[in-house]
Amino acid sequence: MSSYKEMYLTLFRATEQAINTLISAQRECEELYLSMPEPDLKVLPMPRTQENTPDKP
Repeated sequence: MSSYKEMYLTLFRATEQAINTLISAQRECEELYLSMPEPDLKVLPMPRTQENTPDKP
């Protein structure tokens, strides 16, 4: 039977490597997002509906 300590350390190292890979990918994506130009935003007026217009006498 294999050593439990050896199996545990193998799994621990692989888990740590996977976490570091995910952290690296997240940082890379954050840098890409921050380097993108800001979008040109426009404020559009609300369309007038019968609910928004005052009642006419």
